[in-house]
Amino acid sequence: MAITIDHVDREILNALVEDSRISIVQLSERIGLSATPCKRRVARLQDMGLIAGYSVEIDRTAAGFGITAYVSVELERKDAEHISAFQRDVALFEEVVTGTLMTGAQDFLLEVAVGSLEEYDAFLQNKLLKADGVKNIKSRFALKKFINRPRLP
Repeated sequence: MAITIDHVDREILNALVEDSRISIVQLSERIGLSATPCKRRVARLQDMGLIAGYSVEIDRTAAGFGITAYVSVELERKDAEHISAFQRDVALFEEVVTGTLMTGAQDFLLEVAVGSLEEYDAFLQNKLLKADGVKNIKSRFALKKFINRPRLP
């Protein structure tokens, strides 16, 4: 079931995406609502599950992870057992930032962050290629992220 929100809820969400550390007073001033109803709306958005949590955005390059690879993985067998086993294996690989089960020719799309091409090669040889059931891997390296919308469309 879809969650229904109004323009005020959307403003709250967008403000929190931009700065999750903003105080309720600052948030209420920003959206033009007094603090108490603003706090109630934030609590309601949390209770509905629309706000799933608060986090810190890390600059990967500053942290020493300047290489991002998008890795398409095709499995030999595509039954539920093999898909689950692959997901469990990959969840243990700290280099994998996101993992997505896909439709079409590729079964998974992994976003991998490492510090160098040598680190990526080590990850590939020592971890990903050793994961059970891998049939094919295609890697593409990101040159520059030019859109990053963590907010509602």
